[in-house]
Amino acid sequence: MKRLSIVFALICFLLLSHIAFSQETPKGWHLLDPVEDHYYGISLEKAYHFLKEHNKQSKTIIVAVLDSGVDTTHEDLKEILWRNPKEIPGNGIDDDGNGYIDDINGWNFLGGKDGQNIKKCSDERTRIYHRYKSDFLGKEIDTTKLSDEAKYHYTVWKKAAAELNFSTEEQTELMYVEMTAKAIKRHDKILRKELEQEEYTVETLEKFEPNSKVGKEAKLGYLTCLKILGIERDETNVSTIEQLDEYIDGKKIAFESKEQAPEDYRAEIVKDNYMDITDNHYGNNDVMGPNPMHGTHVTGIIAAKRDNGIGMNGVADNVRIMMVRVVPDGDEYDKDVALGIRYAVDNGAKVINMSFGKSFSPEKAWVDSAIRYAASKDVLIIHAAGNDGADNDVKENYPSPYTQKTNISVENFLTIGANSDPTISGSIAADFSNYGQNNVDVFAPGVKIYSTLPNKNKYGNLKGTSMSAPIVTGLAALIRSYYPELTAVQVKHIIENTVVKPDPSIENMKPGPQPTATKFATLSKTGGIVNAYYAISAADLTKPIQIKDSVKTNSKNPKSKS
Repeated sequence: MKRLSIVFALICFLLLSHIAFSQETPKGWHLLDPVEDHYYGISLEKAYHFLKEHNKQSKTIIVAVLDSGVDTTHEDLKEILWRNPKEIPGNGIDDDGNGYIDDINGWNFLGGKDGQNIKKCSDERTRIYHRYKSDFLGKEIDTTKLSDEAKYHYTVWKKAAAELNFSTEEQTELMYVEMTAKAIKRHDKILRKELEQEEYTVETLEKFEPNSKVGKEAKLGYLTCLKILGIERDETNVSTIEQLDEYIDGKKIAFESKEQAPEDYRAEIVKDNYMDITDNHYGNNDVMGPNPMHGTHVTGIIAAKRDNGIGMNGVADNVRIMMVRVVPDGDEYDKDVALGIRYAVDNGAKVINMSFGKSFSPEKAWVDSAIRYAASKDVLIIHAAGNDGADNDVKENYPSPYTQKTNISVENFLTIGANSDPTISGSIAADFSNYGQNNVDVFAPGVKIYSTLPNKNKYGNLKGTSMSAPIVTGLAALIRSYYPELTAVQVKHIIENTVVKPDPSIENMKPGPQPTATKFATLSKTGGIVNAYYAISAADLTKPIQIKDSVKTNSKNPKSKS
């Protein structure tokens, strides 16, 4: 979920060989107005002007960010972090009696009591295959004699086993990526000497004129490789190489995963009884974790301190961010997600951002229960649609609003796709975004999103539905802050009913490995992009209602045959 698939980027390049680095895009374009600024942003300043003009006052709203961690020292974030009023920092005592010692800014479900942290883990597909391998491999299974739970596990195990049969084509693709990575590293070694600096971006390199022939060749080769991979202009050489190495290592592990069980870092570090959901008081209070890049960027999008003269502005202006660390480098665990949602709800969060996802969910019932619990407490959940360029009406993407037992969706859940702008990528929909007329609710900007980065108060662009979701989370928090009497479901419907539908004559491509022209309106339920000004205007006219059925459900899952 965290980043665009490199192989997918390669395929897109081969199909669209005319690709070039896009023109300069204004920082914070995602906040601009489609009419006045000519970018498909969310009209945020117009929304704030409306609130000021109508003399509206806000109430502080707690937003939980279930993610990889957050840099709690960042200059633009430290003032907006949630602080548990019932805990005394650093005394080693569970002052509020919730089972989590010194949970000052949130909780880390990926840590051990000794302070260690899980950094990376395997994908869920591999974990499922090896967990049930001894139960199902090579055996005749009569599904009529299985319990509902066992039948579900057998179904997902068969799917996992099938997906672990990697093709020759996939192995060839990895070889191609490895060759490209080696070329990048070779050029980078020369360029660092020529530039006399260890870290640089495409923008820096394009302005640089090497004196030597080898330097000129290295510049051309490096820029060509990055165009092939679809790397952004402001991405550093260090970050690019790190991501390539991580991708290659992950693929190699995946190719070996059917024969070799993954390392169980959870057993070594967390030491909980994973299959027991009642064993829930594990982890530690290190909400930064070993790799807070993703969570720091997401947090800034939602609520970075506004109008302080530094960095950038978040969407919402009166928010406290509660960090709940549940996302490692790899697939998150269902147990952590379920308990993370419950922790957020129990500690007062009114909106929960979940910028992650996976194709398998063996303990989905735990997550379903937690989502319904959030609904019963009037909490809105915002989830990223995914970055596979896939149709979510066909391909599974978890967590989802559809319950495992009933296949009916809850109403406190929004799934967000990513839009770009024609001036940035030639299409309104982002080329990587998942979509779906039934299973993606709205779109929000998700390309070249400028926000906070960890270490030394940095800022930079990232892309993904992981960036689109927090834009909608920020909007939901803004509405709930200025109109606190509105319910989570009302806020959801306001966001859905006030989208901007782009002019259908504007060119748009369906995301995926073989992009084809399609109407943007066909890619989601609403066919539009969220708009803060229209949403705030609608919220101002909406009458509060009482929550009669806080776990009310609506449509059936169209992928279900039942």
